[in-house]
Amino acid sequence: MSGTSAGRVPVRRLTVLYDADCSLCTYLRDWLNRQPQLVPLELVPANSDRARRRFPTLDHRATLDDITVVGDAGQVYRGAAAWIVTLWALREHRPLAHRLSTPAGAPFAKGAALAAAKWRGSQRGQSPERWGGQAYGRMDGWSYDPAHGWTHTVPGCGDGTCPTP
Repeated sequence: MSGTSAGRVPVRRLTVLYDADCSLCTYLRDWLNRQPQLVPLELVPANSDRARRRFPTLDHRATLDDITVVGDAGQVYRGAAAWIVTLWALREHRPLAHRLSTPAGAPFAKGAALAAAKWRGSQRGQSPERWGGQAYGRMDGWSYDPAHGWTHTVPGCGDGTCPTP
């Protein structure tokens, strides 16, 4: 069965769990509701009674720390993968989702997820160390400078020159 989609499960509906106490999250919820959707999105407050009833085996406290999207066949996407699959569900943003899912686009998707998590952490009064670094420090090659935003440095390329294979 080479070349077939055997073993793949189509995604017909996605549930996006969002932090209802986060202004960024509720803004994005409202934005998502206004977008033309190729795959229907249901937006449910994370760690709510409704979310716990719908997904009893999910770690609901973790859904408050990181965006979580659940597919209709039980697929669970977290962090950057959750951002990508949510964009994939939107008619006007599916091409961007495809670009972000490539090796070249993955750092940008990860950066968006880290930036959102860091912003949420600062709004919740949590220490920056919880998000993997100091307030304006480095995280996994990513660094944040308030004047310039997020940047990513490939390991070994900090001086502007990168080794070639």
